[in-house]
Amino acid sequence: MRRPQLSIPSWLPVDGFILALVGTVGLAALLPARGAAAAVADDASTGAVALLFFLYGARLSTREAVDGMRQWRLHLTVLGCTFVLFPLLGLAAGGLVPYLLTQPLYTGLLFLCLVPSTVQSSIAFTSIARGNVAAAICAGSFSSLIGIVVTPLLAALLLGGDGGGFSAGSLVSIVCQLLVPFLAGQLLRRWIVGFITRHKKILGLVDRGSILLVVYTAFSTGMVQGIWHQVSPWRLLSLLAVEAVLLALMLTITSYGSRKAGFARGDRIAITFAGSKKSLAAGLPMASVLFGAQAGLAVLPLMLFHQMQLMVCAVLAKRYAARAPEEREAGAESGGGAGAESGAESEDGSGVLPGSGERREDVRPRRGDSVGAGGSR
Repeated sequence: MRRPQLSIPSWLPVDGFILALVGTVGLAALLPARGAAAAVADDASTGAVALLFFLYGARLSTREAVDGMRQWRLHLTVLGCTFVLFPLLGLAAGGLVPYLLTQPLYTGLLFLCLVPSTVQSSIAFTSIARGNVAAAICAGSFSSLIGIVVTPLLAALLLGGDGGGFSAGSLVSIVCQLLVPFLAGQLLRRWIVGFITRHKKILGLVDRGSILLVVYTAFSTGMVQGIWHQVSPWRLLSLLAVEAVLLALMLTITSYGSRKAGFARGDRIAITFAGSKKSLAAGLPMASVLFGAQAGLAVLPLMLFHQMQLMVCAVLAKRYAARAPEEREAGAESGGGAGAESGAESEDGSGVLPGSGERREDVRPRRGDSVGAGGSR
């Protein structure tokens, strides 16, 4: 008789990238960069961040962005959730200091509320849920682009002196390290897009490696300065509880709010996933510039929230997909028709995503793929 094989539930994403992040934090705890090695790691981290945003700019199709502008109501809704509603909830969480959160953890939580939305994991979960994938592509891209400017400005306004090394010079650093490389990638896209397409797997490793280097540098600095002694297990559990409530609130608001606003089913799904998530890949480099030596503790809330949103949204996407036939039939009976319910379906049924030039199956995560690595974008 064959022995039953243990399998991981399909709703629980085994995120290899998150495991790599945990391993990097462990490495920084055991072997932190010190002295000359720390200076080399810091310079390498700065270069990696610039390369990361150069690749972001080169990947973003200007044509897709222009096509996506037609759904301005949807994009304004996602941007409002990302850069208005999230920060307001973050400010409200200030009342939890010092009862549940320490001031450094709250600063990290507030910073989490300021970073842009994800791109790839929003696309993946929207596709699984049979929503409007093209809208998710454009909404995530717009959020990332606008966040390069808006996130530092919000940090200057809301964080003030709590931002560690934050100053007017930090804004200049943001422009030089993030915005200039991004614009350079956009300008050079027409000449290098073929190379990027042919080597997207290798460049994906460059993305992940850059983020891991930023994490190692930030956490090494924290270990050398002893800032981790400020965090107790009780505070970490409190932080997880606060973040769970924050995610639940945003998922509820985006889901029911988009329904009340009259969006079609496919658009509601895109709004729910793009409007309730935060980008690890965009947030980590910004934190390294804004917080300087205290970036390690500042990015901890973002790292925890990132994994939490992946696990919760994986379950939610499966439930949306399971309810899709029932909702489509209900829409047909009311005269809406199935085609109006899912913006991810092409009118001719070919599966080509409007404005993306990709087929639906190209954006669905496969077994073994790391949603988290892309989802952090």
